[in-house]
Amino acid sequence: MRPRVRGVGLGDLVLTLFLHSQSDRPQPAPPVRRGVPPLGACVPVAAGAYRLGDGDGRVVELDDVLIGRWPVTVAHMRTFVEATGRSVTGALAGRLAAEQLADHPATELTFGDAVDFCAWAAAELGRPVRLPRGDEWEAAARGRDGREWPWGEVFEPERCNSVESGWGWTVPVHAHPDGAADGGAEQLAGNVWEWVGDTPDEDGWRSVRGGSYLDTAWGVRCARALPADPERPTATTGFRIAIDGPRPLDGDHPGPR
Repeated sequence: MRPRVRGVGLGDLVLTLFLHSQSDRPQPAPPVRRGVPPLGACVPVAAGAYRLGDGDGRVVELDDVLIGRWPVTVAHMRTFVEATGRSVTGALAGRLAAEQLADHPATELTFGDAVDFCAWAAAELGRPVRLPRGDEWEAAARGRDGREWPWGEVFEPERCNSVESGWGWTVPVHAHPDGAADGGAEQLAGNVWEWVGDTPDEDGWRSVRGGSYLDTAWGVRCARALPADPERPTATTGFRIAIDGPRPLDGDHPGPR
């Protein structure tokens, strides 16, 4: 089933120019591996106290939760759209049709798109699926020691997709295994912002986490959060899933490294 297209925008042109430019563009070292991860691939964030926040020394008590080891990919989103007959924007349709982007993070998504994907994934996995809350997302990134970036206290551009890394676009979700957090979650610094399930602010805006390939080292810290218009899809925003409780699914990561 072909996805129904809601409209055509600037994202189509950007995607086309990107795909045509790749053969001539100098690239960083190729990803370690390619491939679409299982839909239910998650890592545990254990219940307990976590030091969170951007310099405010917040300590938060969390319950057990599973969080997606990687962001939801283009291939996952394509399956969802085909299964549900959901209408999509021209920019998202172009991304879904590009096979070479199958293992890149899904982007061009509204907050509502992410929530509806989670509802579909819940039926597929037989478990209640939702967006992670901001504190859960940050705890997965920082670990018990409250680190600045998922891998530690010193920024290393080869461990993520930021401005300093030089990619200039999204990369496959497997591209930076050395950038994983201590609990095993990957791509929590840069590549794409991620919708989280926090309560909207007084203007109805939602929160995104993690920074994108357009952000510098400061912008991809674990504590970084921004308000975002939930109705506005962008080329730099995706999401990952969360599942309540500690019981793993088939294909889950076994836990901290």
